[in-house]
Amino acid sequence: MNQDRRDRLRHAAVVVLAESGGRGLTHRAVDAAADVPTGTAKNYFPTRDALLRAVAERCLEQYRALAASLAGAGPGPAGAEQLAALLAGLLRDVAGPGRIRVLAYLELQTEGTRRPWLAALLDPIAAADFAAHAHLLRTAGLPAGPERVRALTLALHGAIPHLLSGAPATLAAAGLDDLDRFARGLLAAVPPEEAR
Repeated sequence: MNQDRRDRLRHAAVVVLAESGGRGLTHRAVDAAADVPTGTAKNYFPTRDALLRAVAERCLEQYRALAASLAGAGPGPAGAEQLAALLAGLLRDVAGPGRIRVLAYLELQTEGTRRPWLAALLDPIAAADFAAHAHLLRTAGLPAGPERVRALTLALHGAIPHLLSGAPATLAAAGLDDLDRFARGLLAAVPPEEAR
């Protein structure tokens, strides 16, 4: 099969899932989004599960590319201010260029509640965030015990749906209307275990 066309269909499927949700992810919708003849997506991904798997694999590839770019961006943050700037940048990506990818991933998570094989496929993405945040805390010279890493990671994950919905009152109430201030406050609010 044509790899370029397969990749085009996978990208289109990510966009369809992000924009139309799980119910909107059909072979016909993917064909239309990819601007290919009707039936093309079905030839490459014969079932809806195959289509979901293709989206999940594409999201995993995009996540790994983002993680690799962060890992290759020098030695890492030197101190709390640089780490806060990096976290704010990641949240800006969620609300901006990464929006489609993240919306598709959240839709996949919902589908994964009914499809254990899909949840297992997605598991490395969320699990890797805990290790990545531990590494960033250590690189910044900050305590990186398990409780602190969990609190930081879950707070960032919890911010994502609010950023995606963009509701102004909620963003202001959560402090997400100023992502730099939010990231600095988050690092300050999550004390090391020793301080408890």
